[in-house]
Amino acid sequence: MEGIVAKRIDSAYEPGKRSGAWVKYKINQGQEFVIRGYTPGNPFDALIVGYYEGEKLIYVAKVRNGFVPALRREVFQKFKGLEARICSFDNLPEKRRTQWALTSEQMKECRWLRPKLVAQIEFTSWTADNHLRHSKFVVLREDKEPGEVVRES
Repeated sequence: MEGIVAKRIDSAYEPGKRSGAWVKYKINQGQEFVIRGYTPGNPFDALIVGYYEGEKLIYVAKVRNGFVPALRREVFQKFKGLEARICSFDNLPEKRRTQWALTSEQMKECRWLRPKLVAQIEFTSWTADNHLRHSKFVVLREDKEPGEVVRES
């Protein structure tokens, strides 16, 4: 179940129309993830995030949503001094190309960071390939250590 629908008691269903008489409220999941890189943009396009599985860092999403320009600049400032030369996700590059995947060709454009920042991310669900569906940045988590970030059940 992805949420609930609220409607005015006197309203009728109108196929193909959005009258405002019916409103859908989605229920999102959320947890923290380690920021390990980003895709370039103004100043960045998407965060590249994952979680730890033992010693392995597992890639799960490129997170684009949830930013206004001022917040994007504020988060980008936190990247200073964290630049890294290589990607340390243990499950990249991905061979199968999907909208959530990071292939070796796409990885050439990515900028990598040391795993020092943690972000709270909302999402609707997990895909069969262990990626986040409809992910959205919420906030940086300064109270969490990156090594503590694991996939929540």
